Amino acid sequence: LHKCNENTTVDNKSLCASDSLESHVLFVRLVLSLLHSDRDPIPDVPAVYFVMPTEENIDRICQDLRNQLYEAYYLNFISAISRSKLEDIASAALAATAVTQVNKVYDQYLNFITLEDDMFILCHQNKELISYHAINRTDIQDTDMEAIMDTIVDSLFCFFVTLGAVPIIRCPRGNAAEVVAVKLDKKLRENLRDARNSLFTADNTAGQFSFQRPLFVLVDRNLDMATPLHHTWTYQALVHDVLDFHLNRVALEEGPGPDPSPSGARPKRKNRKTYDLTAADRFWQKHKGSPFPEVAEAVQEELDTYRAQEDEVKRLKCIMGLEGEDDGAISMLSDNTAKLTSAMSSLPELLEKKRLIDLHTNVATAVLDHIKSRKLDVYFEYEEKLMSKSTLDKSLLDIISDPDAGTPEDKMRLFLIFFITALQPPTESDLEQYSKALTDAGCDLSPLNYVKQWKTNVLNQPSPVDGCLLLFSGQQIVRTVIHVLDYFLTCVCFVSKETDDYRYFDPKMLRGSESSIPRNKNPFQEAIVFVVGGGNYVEYQNLVDYSKSKQGKKVVYGCSELFNASQFIKQVPTRSSNSSKILK
Repeated sequence: LHKCNENTTVDNKSLCASDSLESHVLFVRLVLSLLHSDRDPIPDVPAVYFVMPTEENIDRICQDLRNQLYEAYYLNFISAISRSKLEDIASAALAATAVTQVNKVYDQYLNFITLEDDMFILCHQNKELISYHAINRTDIQDTDMEAIMDTIVDSLFCFFVTLGAVPIIRCPRGNAAEVVAVKLDKKLRENLRDARNSLFTADNTAGQFSFQRPLFVLVDRNLDMATPLHHTWTYQALVHDVLDFHLNRVALEEGPGPDPSPSGARPKRKNRKTYDLTAADRFWQKHKGSPFPEVAEAVQEELDTYRAQEDEVKRLKCIMGLEGEDDGAISMLSDNTAKLTSAMSSLPELLEKKRLIDLHTNVATAVLDHIKSRKLDVYFEYEEKLMSKSTLDKSLLDIISDPDAGTPEDKMRLFLIFFITALQPPTESDLEQYSKALTDAGCDLSPLNYVKQWKTNVLNQPSPVDGCLLLFSGQQIVRTVIHVLDYFLTCVCFVSKETDDYRYFDPKMLRGSESSIPRNKNPFQEAIVFVVGGGNYVEYQNLVDYSKSKQGKKVVYGCSELFNASQFIKQVPTRSSNSSKILK
């Protein structure tokens, strides 16, 4: 139950408790998908609403009450409905003499999306409302910034209500992450103060972190501008980077086939096929974090294993004299041989394996086509050297000027990473030379203007972010978070400026206590890392790898939105730094 966007659908499991509800379930789906369409009254059927408590949705619910569309109304709101909107529904029900028909009203606190067991995002639809661009645009008003921060905090509050735990909050100073931390601490504290209606009482606490409080580390996207632009090399991150991959579903365009269209006829349309890449896919779960060459080898190994099993079944059929016989004849004689029984019983598993092999063959082939046509391996290796400050074996200008090396966007991403990670910015003459090469390659230079402004602002700060030169090394969020987690999850590292300067919030402490002084010196077992301004699969996979290296520890990754490099770079061009607005 995690498609928690406006007018979303409900997970079948939450409604299909019994077969007797089947007809109502079908109707519920119809109501949710057509909430704002004209619907005929069905007075003998109850309706379950599962919507965001927006003005538009509340108005439509009130209209349905006035029109007496259904026998009973069960209202489920994804996030908490305000008192004023609840009064609007009550007034509409009273005017329509339908008060007794409104059977239940629930605040579900589900305004977030779980993509993995250890990964979540805040929204998918209308994500531009809390996007990186929205937070940092130059013309934003203070009231708009407050609304964005409140939206993020409301979703995070839903997350912790669902989790059933009150976290210890840590964040760096002086950015949007601190604003979110302050507001979240206040919202949690206010809920805990209302003992009668608190959502974190023993009766309501059913989350996996109930017996030990998690550590919640907030960081700001502006801490690391290089990683979102980086050409990646692991399977999941590559799929997200080069294919149409949203909410664990990838869409591929397949060719129209070998037969050409008749002369003068309209060209055949490409087929669009979708595949779900979820926890049920064992191959995906095992290899999503693997380098792409290893994935290609694993696909081939799975295919060889499948063919060997298939050949064994055919061999047994031939031995039994059943070659060419139908499945009915085989099942009649199957009790005569344990081998054949075993082979036939494995057929469903073989078919599922074949489906997954075909799926990942198609996906991997599509990824490989992008790698070959855009030379993504060259970009990945070069950017890794830039971020690790290794010796470069090729001129940056040569790659930018190579017409066969990637798209204009690939070249721009590479140059931005070079500019961000350079300890000393290029001279004016060098920058002019790079700019000309990028322009000749068809690149849009507007993102460079922002990155120049961003880097200037960082360098002009009295104290560089986190007080270290690693800021321009790439993957700074991961480096910083891992350093912070090493201390908070183990308490074995020396306290550095990075950990000591992080603000501390404990919503369970009395307001009179000094909330900036950490009271919990014991190591945490679970940590949740959240990036304000958007995240990516590169950071997620790095934290997964880190978590695996810490036995008994769990790390969850979350972000306000999940974007690939192409989506991120489109948010950058027309903006300049807006930190003064955030901290006002």
